Amino acid sequence: MSVRIRMKRLGRKNRPFYRLCAVDQRNPRDGRVLEELGHYDPMCKEVDARAILKGERIDYWISVGAQPSENAVVLIKKYGTKGTHLDKQTEALQRMGRKPTAAPVAS
Repeated sequence: MSVRIRMKRLGRKNRPFYRLCAVDQRNPRDGRVLEELGHYDPMCKEVDARAILKGERIDYWISVGAQPSENAVVLIKKYGTKGTHLDKQTEALQRMGRKPTAAPVAS
């Protein structure tokens, strides 16, 4: 099985919301997922608070051979476990009154 890390589009018209997911490469973009790895809200006013990722799980999937999409690579470089914008993200989340934690686990 070939696994990819993709952004699954949710939300309504003119109000996008994305989940970063590990999916089987044969599934469609918005199809069945293996695991949700975070989310990205492009409509959030605080730029560095837009993406909340589960860095440890992303590292696991990459270690077992998952290939991230181009957009996912950008988010992982900025907000992954060794991200370049983690300090800015923490500050932005504090300004918004949210705790700087990983994305909630979907049940």
